[in-house]
Amino acid sequence: MTVVKKDGSRVPYDRNKLLDGIQRACYKRPVPASTISSMVDSVEEQIQRNFDREVPSSEIGELVMKHLRGADAIAFVRFASVYREFRDLGELAQEVQSVMDDDKKDPQQPELFQP
Repeated sequence: MTVVKKDGSRVPYDRNKLLDGIQRACYKRPVPASTISSMVDSVEEQIQRNFDREVPSSEIGELVMKHLRGADAIAFVRFASVYREFRDLGELAQEVQSVMDDDKKDPQQPELFQP
């Protein structure tokens, strides 16, 4: 499998890069290693199911964010802040507000910021 990056360059898919990115986002967060491993497995499974030889890096990033958002709001915001390359604090604040709004809908998810 080949990953097509934002600049159009192509690199071989590397499971360790995916794992490292998720682990960095989850650093010092209550996300078990088994959950992280399951995320990587799930992302890989979805990539293999939906793509033949090449996968856009944007697709991988979106899949990771989907899994992180469900696992830990802080890890999601960490990953999103790097992946989405926010240009200013306002964009970051909008993403955080979106997560906080979703958290209100899901009482199982710990609050992102305590009032």
